Amino acid sequence: MQNYLLFTIIAIATILSPGPGVLLTLTNSIRYGFSGAIGGIMGIAFGTFIVAGISATSVGVILASSTTAFTIMKYVGAIYLIYLGIKLWRAPILKMDSNIITKIGIKRQFTEGLILQTTNPKAVFFFMSIFPQFIDYSSANNFSDFLLLVVTYSCLNLIIHFLYAYLAKSARTWLSSEKGGSMVNRLGGGTFIFFGLGLASANK
Repeated sequence: MQNYLLFTIIAIATILSPGPGVLLTLTNSIRYGFSGAIGGIMGIAFGTFIVAGISATSVGVILASSTTAFTIMKYVGAIYLIYLGIKLWRAPILKMDSNIITKIGIKRQFTEGLILQTTNPKAVFFFMSIFPQFIDYSSANNFSDFLLLVVTYSCLNLIIHFLYAYLAKSARTWLSSEKGGSMVNRLGGGTFIFFGLGLASANK
């Protein structure tokens, strides 16, 4: 494969950029601890496989060419982001010894991450616009090249989000205080709502 290193650099820069996925990982780690962020991270990574698969099929072409399909997908993603924002904004401040942490199931976190990744049409367009530049479709190895890029992107998702979760855990003591916890809820919730409104107003 040509320019694999360039693709890796672009992927790292994209994943590192602040977005709904990064915000979900940070807030989960701060509120529920490092282990509480694992489910969401796995959901985001698995969602990457689904989105990549969609982008490689006729569904991706439909989303790219149909204004109606794009609009529906866009609003579904926007509503979900706004829902997460309102839920976080209204959430109670968690103390370090709060037993609510044990009630946060990995399935719930996984589902949140999965939905977050698969309801964002921009992710589909990322794969549809970036992947073709690194895959030679005239080659017999084009499927293996595609699979390599998807696996690379998903693994980078895991590594970078785990790093974000670890760094957020380091600041958890202060951020779980009354003042810090309130800041996390308001800033995180407001940012989710901002992303949702931004997605809703985005053009194709």
